[in-house]
Amino acid sequence: MDIPRWVWTVLLLIGSNTFMTFAWYYHVKQRAWPLLVAIGISWLIALPEYILQVPANRISHFEHGGAFTLPQLKILQEAITLAVFTVFTIYVAKERMRANDVVAFGLIFAAVVVSMAGRADRTVVNTQQSAISE
Repeated sequence: MDIPRWVWTVLLLIGSNTFMTFAWYYHVKQRAWPLLVAIGISWLIALPEYILQVPANRISHFEHGGAFTLPQLKILQEAITLAVFTVFTIYVAKERMRANDVVAFGLIFAAVVVSMAGRADRTVVNTQQSAISE
């Protein structure tokens, strides 16, 4: 089964954002952890985030055969971050989302739709044309 690059990108970004969400926010609920312990543990949790994030961005960028531009990758990553963060907030941190939070997240998901309109096709053509004319 041949899995498209964009699917790999989404899966890797979900994994990387899961690690990063724990690195950034799990310590907040650990009152017994001194600050330096929280920083050290967070750094250790963040390392796998980079191991997943770098290949996700690389394989999905149009210069490496993927379908996305850098701005598209960033907005996709932000939407995935918010999805992972929402699950973390509800199930791990045991906090509720406010209506304002849900609306704000919805606007960011709308930004993904806007950003993905047309995907990278025109950018790839423009970049190739620029390279040919130089």
